[in-house]
Amino acid sequence: MSAAVPPIAKTAQFRQLAVLIAVNCIDMLGFAIVLPLLPFYALRLDATPEMVGWLIAAFSISQLVAAPLWGRVSDKYGRRPALMVGLTASALAFLVFGLADTLWLLFVSRIVQGAGGGTTGVAQAYVSDTVAPADRARALGWLSAATAAGVMIGPAIGSIATRFGPAAPGFVAAGLCFLNVLAAWRWLPESRRPRTGEQRKRKPVWHAAWMAFRHPSDAAARLIWMYGTGMLAFSLLTSILALWLDARFGVTEANIGYFFVYSGLLSLVMRSLLLGPVVDRVGEAWAVRIGALTLAAGLLVYPLAQSIWALIIIIPLVPIGTALLFPAATSLLSKVSDPEELGTMMGVAQTFAGVARVIAPIAGTIAFQRLGVDTPFLLGGATMLLVGWTAFRYLHPREPVPVG
Repeated sequence: MSAAVPPIAKTAQFRQLAVLIAVNCIDMLGFAIVLPLLPFYALRLDATPEMVGWLIAAFSISQLVAAPLWGRVSDKYGRRPALMVGLTASALAFLVFGLADTLWLLFVSRIVQGAGGGTTGVAQAYVSDTVAPADRARALGWLSAATAAGVMIGPAIGSIATRFGPAAPGFVAAGLCFLNVLAAWRWLPESRRPRTGEQRKRKPVWHAAWMAFRHPSDAAARLIWMYGTGMLAFSLLTSILALWLDARFGVTEANIGYFFVYSGLLSLVMRSLLLGPVVDRVGEAWAVRIGALTLAAGLLVYPLAQSIWALIIIIPLVPIGTALLFPAATSLLSKVSDPEELGTMMGVAQTFAGVARVIAPIAGTIAFQRLGVDTPFLLGGATMLLVGWTAFRYLHPREPVPVG
């Protein structure tokens, strides 16, 4: 049995976690302000739907390269400096978005933002540094709830800001992120504990990713593959959602934000209030299973919506599924990873997710344009059924880690 954590230590941990959650929320708020507007801005600059897919993918290409590097930097120099640099990159990217009057500047904005967004794994490693293993799924759920809050509020702010001109959303997002950098510098302490004793020689930064390819049946590799594949399915939806809503229901940049507010509110409630009790009751393995199947159901029934009111009933399946799947899988990954390489492993998981976010918008927009507007949802649903089967086959509820 692990020793009890003193109340003072628990208070300090909660304070650190609260600051990280606030920083993550504001960072995602800026991201969500501009994301729903991106397809409309690109189309205005004479981009095709397929070019919109590449524009969305540019973020993930940059992120997948940066994520393991940020993880290694945080393992060596600390979580705080990595997060500070990443937040600053995001602020600069939004400033470029506000100034962009050509398609190539939109690409520059996405690439810089993706490099800054590679610190997601660092934030997850920060949680694992400061929270006991038994509470990690709940704490990671709170962190992802902050993401959901940003996704919920940001698009509405972006839609309102467009009334003051096309540059306004980018400038608002940049201003929020610069304030976020100052807040992190002032109130976010270092979480990584100094290592004592002889330091081991570190493996190359891409070693963990290569091992996930070579040995996909290992416990950590299996969770990384499930995380990345789940992100592929989810990203098939998010990459074409604006185009699909426009094609089906005539939604524009002036009102698309409200759909994100609704979905984000559901995700916020699920991750902040319900995830912890669900994981306490059924365990992380079952949370992954239920989340995978719920997300699959949501994707498969999206095309059945014949009206906005029907869509309102269907939408909750997706945030419920993602709220269960991703935090629980990340928590399990933290438990099977070497503490010395925790940041690197979280970065590798984000790299796999980044690869998924590259493939999804390209494949999704091609399928949308050439095979039919509903095809991306069907592809995503089939992919999630595969993840669900893997979770039932290889994740064992009474064991803390998957077995080969």
